[in-house]
Amino acid sequence: MIEILNPAKLARAKEAGALVADILETLRRRGTVGTNLLDIDRWAKAMIIEAGARSCYVDYAPSFGRGPFGHYICTAVNDAVLHGRPYDYTLADGDLLTLDLAVSQGGIAADSAISFIVGDSRPAESVAMISATERALAAGIAAAEPGARVGDISHAIGTVLTEAGYPINTEFGGHGIGSTMHQDPHVANTGRPGRGYRLRPGLLLALEPWVMADTAELVTDADGWTLRSATGCRTAHSEHTIAITDDGAEILTLPEQARP
Repeated sequence: MIEILNPAKLARAKEAGALVADILETLRRRGTVGTNLLDIDRWAKAMIIEAGARSCYVDYAPSFGRGPFGHYICTAVNDAVLHGRPYDYTLADGDLLTLDLAVSQGGIAADSAISFIVGDSRPAESVAMISATERALAAGIAAAEPGARVGDISHAIGTVLTEAGYPINTEFGGHGIGSTMHQDPHVANTGRPGRGYRLRPGLLLALEPWVMADTAELVTDADGWTLRSATGCRTAHSEHTIAITDDGAEILTLPEQARP
C-alpha cells in the first residue's frame, strides 16, 4: 500500500516525528558509559507512554523476525546494525551505538535512527562511517522532490556510500510510512535514477542509509531479530522520516534545536 496523507494527517505526522526526534535526543544524552541497553528501552517506553503515543515495535512481528519484537526501541552496538533487540549489555567507552525508534501518535507513525560513539573515544573508522550515512541521508532528502522517482533517491544515497568505499546491502532500506510503520514503496540504498514510483505531495518516506565497514552480508543473532555484519565489522545507520511537499522534502524527525 502507498498512502498519501491529507493535511490533517500530515499535521499528526509532524507531531509523531517531533516526538520521535525528542526521545532519541534524550536517549543520546543518556547513552553514556555504564548505561545498560535495557535501561534505554525502559526510558523509551516511559517517554512514549507519557506522551500518549504507541510503540510500533512492541507487537511488531514481520515474517523475517521471530515472534513479536517485545521492546520499545532498537539498540544496535558495534557490529549490530538493524533490529537490535535490547539485552543486558553495559555500554563501554568507544562503543558505536545505533538507536532506531518508530512511534505512532494520532494514528500516524514516524521513524528515525541515529548512530553515535559512546564516551570520549573517537575511533576514526566509526566517525567516518557515521558521517557517510549522514551525508547519504542528506543527499537522499535533497533528491526527494515532487515529480522525482524513488530511484533518484536511491541513486543519490548509493552514490555517497559507494564513493565513501562501503559495500551496500539492498535487502533492507527505506520505506513508505503513514498509518503503519512499513509501507510501499521500498527505497533501496542504491539504484538507478529515473526509475520507480513517482513522488507526490503527501507521501511520507523513511529514508535510512546504513553500512557495514567491509561487507554487505548480514547474519542474524540467536534472538531471531538482531542483524549483524557477517565479518564482525562495525556498522552505522542514519534515518529520517520526510514528507514530500509541493516545494520539496520536509524532515519531520529533526530534534528541537534543529527545527525551523
